[in-house]
Amino acid sequence: MELVPVDSSMVYAVAYDPDTEELLVIFTSGKTYIYEGVPRKVYDGLMSADSKGSYMASYIIDVYPFSTPSRRRKG
Repeated sequence: MELVPVDSSMVYAVAYDPDTEELLVIFTSGKTYIYEGVPRKVYDGLMSADSKGSYMASYIIDVYPFSTPSRRRKG
């Protein structure tokens, strides 16, 4: 996954893996989340949204399950 910085007051950078449908989001707070089962069209919508934070709140946060890199299941 390639980390892409974005212009947002809420989101610092994102990365997406179309094979696993995992969306990695680094927030400006420094917290990192990996959202699972995110379709490519949702990622594309995030990247084209005028407000990344509003898009995250409407279409990703509390919609897709997530983990954090430190709590990610191994194996």
